[in-house]
Amino acid sequence: MESDPVDMILAQWHRERPDLDVSPMGVIGRMGRLSKHLERAIQNTFSEFGLNSGEFDVLATLRRSGKPYQLSPTQLFNTLMVTSGTMTHRIDCLEKSELVRRLSDPNDRRGTLIELTEKGFNLIEKAVEAHVKNEHCILGILDESERQALTSLLRKLLVTFEQ
Repeated sequence: MESDPVDMILAQWHRERPDLDVSPMGVIGRMGRLSKHLERAIQNTFSEFGLNSGEFDVLATLRRSGKPYQLSPTQLFNTLMVTSGTMTHRIDCLEKSELVRRLSDPNDRRGTLIELTEKGFNLIEKAVEAHVKNEHCILGILDESERQALTSLLRKLLVTFEQ
């Protein structure tokens, strides 16, 4: 199997500290490096639609929530694991672009709902199709059994952090 830059780092540590088992550095280091590569590859697709990843996330969350494509800001920031300030900024930008609109919540006179506009709906429909196509390309090097194994292992790790 071909070596990668992390292999060199591990070899250096093994040479300098043969008493340490640095194998976790290999896993974590590769995940970190992959994360950066994935973010760039995914952002390139979002940029084709004039979006950044945060804006895509808001639009996609509203779209997948189903009709009437409305959520409260609290529901959005809890789903996306961001602060309320970050969410407010994202909503402001999307509202300026007429991709979402703020509505009064009929069930809570102090509350607000964020609704996907027709323009936002049409944009996210195209963007999510391109995003999924891009993700298929990114993972194209893996066969189905490798994808399933990777999915299972990543889920196992993620569950430990998110419990």
